[in-house]
Formats: sequence, C-alpha cells, structure tokens
Amino acid sequence: MARGWESKAVADQMEEVDMRASVDAAPREMSPAVRERRERLESLRLSHARTLAQLERAAKRAHREMLQRTLTALEKEMAELS
Repeated sequence: MARGWESKAVADQMEEVDMRASVDAAPREMSPAVRERRERLESLRLSHARTLAQLERAAKRAHREMLQRTLTALEKEMAELS
C-alpha cells in the first residue's frame, strides 16, 4: 500500500514540475495582478496536494474532518480564482 502512495506522490511532484515550467515559460511582462493571482493559485494547489496527502494518512475522525473542511475551502478558493 505504501508503494502506491509513494508512486502517486512522485507523479504529483512531476506534474508540479511541469506546471512550474509552463508558468516560468509564461511572459515575464504580465501585470502584477495576474502574477499575484497565478502565484496564489499555485500556492493553493500545493496546499491542496499537501492536505490531501495528510488526509490519506490521517487516522483520527476529528483530524480527517478538519482536513476535509480544509480541502473544501481550498477547492472553493481555487474555483474562484480560476
């Protein structure tokens, strides 16, 4: 079971690298508002991935519920920015 999670984590990391490369390749002359929005969205995506990984490992019901609420809030904010 651990290997499955590890390979998923590696795949997620590779996807993040690809996403960062595409962001880095974007024009450097974007407005500060657009740059800030992209940086915030990137931060939310990383937080979402980290929270999802924690949720997969969480054993206690209260901790799982808290993480699920966090995921919901992150997804809502990501949808608003997209």
